[in-house]
Amino acid sequence: MTAMKNKNTSDGLLTKKDIDRAAWSYIFFSQATQNFERMMGLAFCHVVEPILRKLYKNNDEEYKNALKRHMQFYNTEPQLGSLIPGITIAMEEARAKGDDVSEELIVNTKNALMGPFAGIGDSLLIGTYSPILLSIAMSMCIDDGNPVGPLFFCAVWLVTIVGLQWFLFHKGYSMGLDAANTFFKNKDITNKITTGLTMMGLIVIGGVASTTVKANFIYKFVSGDMAISIQEQVFDKIMPAIVPLCLTLAVWYLMDKKKWSANKIILGIVIFSAVMVVLGIM
Repeated sequence: MTAMKNKNTSDGLLTKKDIDRAAWSYIFFSQATQNFERMMGLAFCHVVEPILRKLYKNNDEEYKNALKRHMQFYNTEPQLGSLIPGITIAMEEARAKGDDVSEELIVNTKNALMGPFAGIGDSLLIGTYSPILLSIAMSMCIDDGNPVGPLFFCAVWLVTIVGLQWFLFHKGYSMGLDAANTFFKNKDITNKITTGLTMMGLIVIGGVASTTVKANFIYKFVSGDMAISIQEQVFDKIMPAIVPLCLTLAVWYLMDKKKWSANKIILGIVIFSAVMVVLGIM
């Protein structure tokens, strides 16, 4: 096991070029063959196959067994989970060199890591980071259909995600099992990242809601020659965009607390809007 810690490619059977190729293969094909039977298993095997062929070039039986164990069910969050193939390659290299690394250890390590990385990755990247970028992108094009919004999202997402996968894949290989231990033991780092992204997301969503949710009261209170605009002289004096804020919070409450579906929310907004327009309030 010690042979898998703080690896240096100059001391192993694999070169930096081998690891770079495997990393690029993972970035492009990690979800290329996803299916209900083995999920990402076939893609994982495709990524490590050139590595296995080189490691076991003089042992056909070991090569076949390695292919079989990496064709098994595998599923995780592909970005943060890029640590796992790096760790797996390090373990396969250690096994090929004669270290005490059994087939069961390799398989069990993959199975043990894919669940936690899926949970954390989905929360941080898919559930937090992606919506933040989408909110910023939508705010750029919601009024006039400016194509800068989609281009911004694609560019920032690709640059950050590809960079993250590249870094974690290499870090998983160089550190071996220590990479996973470092990640899971440093709960403070994970919590700080989660808190920071959550705060940023709330700020962005609040800004987007204030500029894109259009909800103004047109009703005016009239008494003799005096006319008071409810929107300009009451709500805007309390806080600008207070009505969009209240509507956004109401939608959040219905979805998060009352578990309303998106279709039910849309129908409710349509009915509410129709009633307000008919009554001449909004």
